[in-house]
Amino acid sequence: MKTRPKLVEIIGAPLDLGCNLRGANIAPATVRIAGLQEKLAALGVKSIDGGDVAVPLRETLGEGAAKERYLTVIAAVCDELFARVTASLQAERFPLIIGGDHSIAVGTIKGAGDYFHRQGGQLGLVWIDAHADMNTPGTSPSGNLHGMPLASVLGLGHDRFVHVGGCGVRVRPENVALIGIRNLDEGEKEFVRQTGIRYYTMTDIDQRGMYACISEAMDDLAQRCSAVHLSFDMDGVDPLYAPGVSTPVTGGLTYREAHLALEVVAARGILRSMEFVEINPMYDSNHQTSRLCIELAMSALGKAIV
Repeated sequence: MKTRPKLVEIIGAPLDLGCNLRGANIAPATVRIAGLQEKLAALGVKSIDGGDVAVPLRETLGEGAAKERYLTVIAAVCDELFARVTASLQAERFPLIIGGDHSIAVGTIKGAGDYFHRQGGQLGLVWIDAHADMNTPGTSPSGNLHGMPLASVLGLGHDRFVHVGGCGVRVRPENVALIGIRNLDEGEKEFVRQTGIRYYTMTDIDQRGMYACISEAMDDLAQRCSAVHLSFDMDGVDPLYAPGVSTPVTGGLTYREAHLALEVVAARGILRSMEFVEINPMYDSNHQTSRLCIELAMSALGKAIV
């Protein structure tokens, strides 16, 4: 049953250290300027802006940080996100995180997972993305941490990344659903096959339709999970509709497929937190991607056509 949160807490995560391409760090400000809180108010959803987590500028970090791909810095940011998400849920708020690159998901997902674990429940994860982000240091062609968050959440990768928040694994592979994937490295393909994660490639969506795929995924998660976290990488949407991303991949979700997916997620009534990541305003056209992000957030929070 569709329910709207009593209070949404907006948390910005202006981090672009997980990838080579600059620009995702300014996305939280751009999404705010594009009218996030105004759209929430028009939907009848109360919100507060909790500001941004602290992220040091790349230019202030030394050569040593760059050599380790900013692992220590990113992990510290994720520690703060872990604490912020946990506190938001404890206060009976709905955390809405705006990234930033996808490496921030280690903090948000582990924070939500730990909270519901302590409540005696399980967290389900809906991961909408062109990529699986399931690389490890041993499989990643680039070494960039924004390609590793899901593997880290599931307990594989850099020890510091795996233990963000001081806790162990809080999301089980069977409680993860990948939606819209279409560009995976060889190591990721093997990991996806071995873990038993439920996944729907763009071929699956083409053949079966988005409604069938996302409904099946949500029905499965609802059998075991008391709550769901949505991790939405804007490059999951085709660049025609979301040009302002760091790693665009053609052949993605259409405008309506993306909205339909989130309408179905909202209708199940167990969404408790979400993030939108990888918006890169430096490559956007008239803030098209930031505006789409807001529209999609509204669908996930229960906005309907009628």
